[in-house]
Amino acid sequence: MVRYTIKLKKSEVEDLYKIINKGKHSTQAFRAAYVLLNCDKGEYSKDKTITNTEICKILKIGDRTIDRVKKKFIEEGFEGVLQRRPSSQNYVKKIDGDLEAKLVTLCCSEPPKGYAKWSLRLLADKMIELNYVDYISHVSVGEVLKKTNLNLGK
Repeated sequence: MVRYTIKLKKSEVEDLYKIINKGKHSTQAFRAAYVLLNCDKGEYSKDKTITNTEICKILKIGDRTIDRVKKKFIEEGFEGVLQRRPSSQNYVKKIDGDLEAKLVTLCCSEPPKGYAKWSLRLLADKMIELNYVDYISHVSVGEVLKKTNLNLGK
């Protein structure tokens, strides 16, 4: 396993202390700041004798987390380790206004024979059956009904 040695510049140390001491930052930034300050072997570090095991106990994180923060600092630099990577997942909204209207209309209609009221799964199955959509989960149906303040119990 590759061992990464962190040597911070004076400006980086000051910036990390600013993150820790004030302002709103993500927990990832706080954790990275603490790890980098404790792993620093440069001339501006305050304590040169702390080990990864001690850091793990103090911050309640694993050895692998410390190794990942060090690796990210070496490979991506100071700013890269403090900021989250943007998600590469493409979120596409399946339910638009037209589909919402069809769902609300279906919800307000009579439930199928043998049922006293509509359930989320029944609504999802019926929307697929009527070819409104190729696939929709009962969770998505529930989110739309919650957004439009419809209650299936009434």
